[in-house]
Amino acid sequence: MISRKPIRKAVFPVAGLGTRFLPATKAIPKEMLPIIDRPLIQYAVDEAREAGIEQMIFVTGRGKVSIVEHFDMAYELEKTMQERDKSMQVLESTRLTPGNLVTVRQQVPLGLGHAIWCARAIVGDEPFAILLPDELMIANRDGGPGCMKQMVEAYGEVGGNLISVLERPREELSSYGVIAPGARVSEGLTEVTGLVEKPRIEDAPSNLIISGRYILQPEVMRTLEGQAAGAGGEIQLTDAMAQMIGSQPFHAVTFAGRRFDCGSKVGFVEATLALALEREDMKDEVRAMALRLLGG
Repeated sequence: MISRKPIRKAVFPVAGLGTRFLPATKAIPKEMLPIIDRPLIQYAVDEAREAGIEQMIFVTGRGKVSIVEHFDMAYELEKTMQERDKSMQVLESTRLTPGNLVTVRQQVPLGLGHAIWCARAIVGDEPFAILLPDELMIANRDGGPGCMKQMVEAYGEVGGNLISVLERPREELSSYGVIAPGARVSEGLTEVTGLVEKPRIEDAPSNLIISGRYILQPEVMRTLEGQAAGAGGEIQLTDAMAQMIGSQPFHAVTFAGRRFDCGSKVGFVEATLALALEREDMKDEVRAMALRLLGG
């Protein structure tokens, strides 16, 4: 029977060292770097909440305390704002229902698959979502649903396991997990017949890359339990999912929206500029500034 238990839990792997952003990330987690005035982790949590997810599970590491504190009360700050008649609305999105934030440590950086496995006791026997915060997924400008909400809606249709995918040029495929597509179920929803982590360009089965959002059945934890190291000497989530294809339904959702790779400096700058140009409170000034810098 295909599982369609509701998706109530989401895992956020936030234990990475963020070495590509040193020295900025020496004392600040990369997930707390802001795109304008919201840290990356906030965008991911908001996306999960939009999809109806209740419990946020952070797989953290040393030096990541500020991520948890961001979603906690800040008594002195809030008291001072109230005394000065400042609006508290700006802090609303940082408040989670008490008990709905759980953390677990990944003591050794052994890869994404290992990070997910660290959350096994909290996930239990439920299907769960995974969101990679440095993959910033933004809905289309027409106000459509976010990536995880699109995936939860597709899950209600087909159940099983789902991954989000995007089309990328073939010369970039060796940097990503790539799917082998099967039958097309509906617009934007495709069966997955295989997965390859960081293939050589000539070996890539398609130009559809895995883009940092997943809905997986709890059986993946048992697969990860004995998973050998893969690409990069790390325990790869893609390898574990590939083993499950054939025993459980697997589908890919082509995200109808935009993706920014905020794990790279250029992608981070692009996301900041793109979202600033959509903000009513700054878009005119940002556009004029960009033209001035370009000499236009």
